[in-house]
This record gives sequence, structure tokens and C-alpha cells, in this order.
Amino acid sequence: MPARTPVPDVSPATAAATVDGADPLARERAHLAASRAALRAMREDVESLDIKDVTANWVNAAVLRSQIEDRIKALADLAHTPLFFGRLDYLHTAQEGQRFYIGRRHVHDAVGDPMVVDWRAPVSQPFYRASRKDPKDVGLRRRFGYTGGELTAYEDEHLTDPSEPEQTSKLLQTEIERPRVGPMRDIVATIQPEQDEIVRSGLSGTVCVQGGPGTGKTAVGLHRVAYLLYAHRERLARTGTLVIGPNRSFLHYIEQVLPALGELDVRQSTVDDLVSHVEVRGTDTPAAAVVKGDARMAEVLRRAVRSHVTPPTEPLMVVRGSRRWRIPAYELEEIVRELLDRDVRYGSARDALPQRIAHAVLVRMEQAGEAPDDRVQDAVARNAAVKAAVKAIWPPVDPAKLVLRLLSDAEFLAMHAEGVLTTEEQDTVLWDRPARSVKSAKWSAADAVLIDEATDLVQRTHSLGHVVLDEAQDLSPMQYRAVGRRCSTGSATVLGDLAQGTTPWATSSWAEALSHLGKADAAVEELTAGFRVPREVIAYASRLLPHMSPGLAPVSSVRENPGSLSVRAVSDLDSAVVSACLESLTREGSIGLIAADARVPALAAALTSAGLPHLSPGEETTAACRLTLVPASLAKGLEYDYVVLDEPAAVVTAEPDERTGLRRLYVALTRAVSGLTVLHAQPLPLQLT
Repeated sequence: MPARTPVPDVSPATAAATVDGADPLARERAHLAASRAALRAMREDVESLDIKDVTANWVNAAVLRSQIEDRIKALADLAHTPLFFGRLDYLHTAQEGQRFYIGRRHVHDAVGDPMVVDWRAPVSQPFYRASRKDPKDVGLRRRFGYTGGELTAYEDEHLTDPSEPEQTSKLLQTEIERPRVGPMRDIVATIQPEQDEIVRSGLSGTVCVQGGPGTGKTAVGLHRVAYLLYAHRERLARTGTLVIGPNRSFLHYIEQVLPALGELDVRQSTVDDLVSHVEVRGTDTPAAAVVKGDARMAEVLRRAVRSHVTPPTEPLMVVRGSRRWRIPAYELEEIVRELLDRDVRYGSARDALPQRIAHAVLVRMEQAGEAPDDRVQDAVARNAAVKAAVKAIWPPVDPAKLVLRLLSDAEFLAMHAEGVLTTEEQDTVLWDRPARSVKSAKWSAADAVLIDEATDLVQRTHSLGHVVLDEAQDLSPMQYRAVGRRCSTGSATVLGDLAQGTTPWATSSWAEALSHLGKADAAVEELTAGFRVPREVIAYASRLLPHMSPGLAPVSSVRENPGSLSVRAVSDLDSAVVSACLESLTREGSIGLIAADARVPALAAALTSAGLPHLSPGEETTAACRLTLVPASLAKGLEYDYVVLDEPAAVVTAEPDERTGLRRLYVALTRAVSGLTVLHAQPLPLQLT
């Protein structure tokens, strides 16, 4: 009898000869049924809670009811999602002789004994880390295979049996390669040891993950959030968590991962959403966007904000009753200088100024024999003369109006950009037609980031406990600063691939990016093993690396899938694309048709004429409609079982420079999980040949 027993879709009789007894598969199915019943009982217990007599008022009742509703949602049993996917049989230590089923959430029976253990619990860690060299006190590791929600197979690994040969888990490989229809799913059953180390890294430190296509960096980031919420739930419940993606299509693609793991309170956003202080209706030239996104703009804005402070030249007279109290100009100037030297937020300093002036008045009152208290100081701070002085010395600043003036007034910009931006750079960012007001201005996405920076200079941005930043290589330095403000007192998980940077301002190194983020001491981890993209496909795409990202190591895919790549020269491109889509639709799984943005309307018309329904990125694929038409600019982060790539040369030439074009092509080439068909009427880019 082999030590490891794969049992795909077998009857109980087929699985009889194992260490578990005569009918182990039936026994595991019985445990699954009992676990589902226990989960239903846990949910019913929560649903039956009566809170009428345990809350003091309607506010407390509403809060408690909301918490109960969230708990009910978290205890939902997803019929087609396995309740557990693994089992550990321990040998010694505190778990001597104990057996634990590893799943997406904790399930206990009527007396509180665990029937399924959360994959994030310490006792579950050996499921991902144990090996023949380091079994971590585990005698048996069992993996389960499912069809829908039905347990159909298992596979054993005896980690302490020297006679058992090393083998690749077939169930693990099948789960990794399983075709997908719909949004991204969790990978709790397939997390690899190097991924698990990142997932379980501590909350206090920031981690940056460099990973090529198919290495699972996005999944690692999402599962790290789920782990941190498990290990530090109370702290993160107070401070909050946020996942930032490159666009709404990407966020829609990943939005079901955390809820499937029972985490419902993680906010998702794009960088543009974070800085949406104004309506974005305009666009910048690439040159203007690069300058506006440069970190030097932060100094220009800081100077512009501080320029509103006017040192006092006249003394201040405060009248209280029959007494007058005089504060000389030099003392007012000392107060202002001290606030400026502390470099606190402009708004905070402005709020502190009347109290500082009032304190100077109280000192004089005490010297005159009076005994003023805090109420007197507050009254002096509200005195009309003090308020007028504060308004003249430290007037309020509207961040949007400030940026409007910088971009409209050449003299104002030159005054504050001197020695920071060149004359040519100043001319690049200045608007040709200055807007009359904040509302009428055609703000660009880069302008909104500048306003966010100015807003933070006036009033501190609220910081969260943890932020996940995906596709981070495409952010400008000013965008990194905007994200960094959201986790200035917390930590971050930064995910990206330098080879997939497709913006003119894409970062050239993680050290530089992390410095702008305010996390220069972050640990940088690299994932080099690809689990999703077939070896033949990734090798073809990696031909571009020396030309766009010299020195970056190519991904080493563990997936052998002969025939996964087809490159075809065609004469009638539209017709060939339709045929290739029809061919892909004969296979199981999702299909992505990726093309240069300018080609999308023509291809949409061709698909419609051929009677092929198709979706746009962000729309959920279903069994009835599995084809998505994807503009190359939105392909990043998405995956499809089969990809048809239209005219690679058009993808390259659509970008402002060759390097960016090659990186966009690299992204498009690496979206396929099972097969890639490349169609071209024009010659292929030389870098691919």
C-alpha cells in the first residue's frame, strides 16, 4: 500500500485499504455533514439572540443588532465552498494524538469542541509549513478534493515515514489549475510555504512583495489582511483596514475573497477615490503628469501653504472690562515663529495661535495681581481683537484654491518653486487657460493628488491600522505619499511587479517607492515561483524582460502545460479573433479577449455580429457568458483561463514610449492561466522574435 493515497472521485469501497479503517472517505463525508450541521447550529444560536433587555438605549441596541447581523453573515455556509480542505494528525506535544480539520473558519460542536479549525490559527500553520525535513510534530497531512461542495477525494502525506517517496500533490495541483468563472477566489487550500511566511508576518512591520505574473502576490496580500484581522482583531477594529487597487474593475474582481474568509469590514478603494476632493474632468499630458507626480511638488505646496502666514508688525491690544492688555509686536512674532519652527499642520497651528496669545495676556494679568483660570484664557482667545489678529496673521487656507492658484498664476508658482522646479517644469504644469473657480476647473487625477497633499498640510489625514496597496509599481511619488498618509501610524502590505509598470512615472525601485510611502524600513520579499501561468507562456512573455526591465529575474513557472501557447499570423484579424474566441469557448473556464484600447470598438462590433455575447472588465462572468473584452489598459491584475491577444504591435504603439508599450504587452501576455492565443496581422515586435 503506498503511503500517499490519491482517491479522485472514488466509491467508499475503493478507499477501503487505508490506515483510517474500512471506509475513510465515508467517515470524512460524515464529518463534513456534522460540521455543516454544527455551523448551522452556531448561526441559529446567533439568530435567536434576544437583545431587548440587555441594551440601555436604542443606540446601543442598533449597534448590537448590526454586530449580530455581521456575525450571522460571517457564519454563512457557502454550499459550493468546502468547509474544510485539510487535516492534521499530530504526534506529540500539546496536541498529542489529536486530529484537526483545517478550514476557512472555526466551527465547534454543542459542547465547544472544535470540528473545524480556522486556517489562521497557530495549530493550522503546519498544514502550510510542515515538510519531510521539518514535520513540525505532524504525523499525517491529508488534503481533500471537492466537486462543488461534495467531498470526492483525499490524499495523504505521512511526514515522518522515511519509506514514503516525495511526490507532488495531485490534489494541490488540480486546485491551483482549476478553471475559474466569476471573481477571484481565496487560496487557503493552496498557500505555499514561502507565501505563508508573508501572510503570517506581524502587524507592526510593513512588507513589500515583488512578484511576477502568477506568483500569487495579490492573493498573498488579501490573505495577510485576513490573518491580521484574526490575530489583531480588536486593534484593527478600532483603527481600520483598507485595500487599494489600480481600478474599479480590479476591485470588483477581488471583492469576494475576504467575505469568503468571513471578513466583511475591509474597505476597498482606488487611489483616485482616496483623493476625490474635487471632481476629475480633465487630463494631463504625460510630461505634466510626471512633474505633478514628482515628490518635489510636496515642497512647493509646503512653501505655498506657509506663505499665507504674515508676521505681525503691530502690537495687539486686548480689552477686558476696564483693563487693557498690550502684547507687543515682537512677542507676537516670537509666538508665530515658534509655531512655524515646530512645523505642525497649518490648521493645527492656526487653532493654537489664539490660545498662545491668550496665555501671554494671562501672564500679564497674573503679574498685575489677578488670578485668572482656564475659563478666562478661553474667553480671551475668543476676544474680537484676538480673533482679528489671528485672521490677519494666520488666515485660513482652502487646499483646492491654493492648488488652483499655483497652476494658474505663473508668478505665484515661480515664487514657491524657485530652486525646486526648473522654469521648463513650471511651464509644463501651468494651465494654458486658468480656471475662474474650483468648481469650473477641469481637474486632472494628478491635480487631485496635489489637493490631497495640501489638505494634509492644513489638517492631518486620518491613519488606518493596515493598508494593502496592490499594483503599486504604477504609482507616482505623490500618490505614494497620499497612500502613506493613510497608514502613517499603521503598517502596509505593498504588492507589485516592477516589470509591469506601465505609467510614465512608474517606480524604478522598491527602495525609492517605500521611501515616498514613508516606510523606508519595510522588508522586501520576492516571489519567483509561478503557480498560475503555464511555463510556455511565461517563457514567451519573458523575452521582453531584457528590453524593458534589465536585471529583473524572470518567473520560474511550476506548471507544465504543453500546447498552452499559439502564435498565429493572420490576414483578416477581426475574423480570426472571433474564430479564436469560439475555439476557446469550447473549453472550460473564463476567456479574456485583450486588445489595444483603440481596437476595442471594432472587436466589440465583430463579436456582436458573430452573435457572441461578451462582458466588460468588472462584470462578473457566468456559465452563460464567459467571454470578456478587455482593453489592454485595464488588464493588469486580472486572470482568465484562456486569453486571446489581438495585435501585439498595436498594444505597444498605443503607449507614449517603447518601454511602457513593452510592459503593457508583458501584462497582456501573462493574463492566461491555461492557454494563450496570439493573433497578429502586423509583424510582431522585434523583442518577441
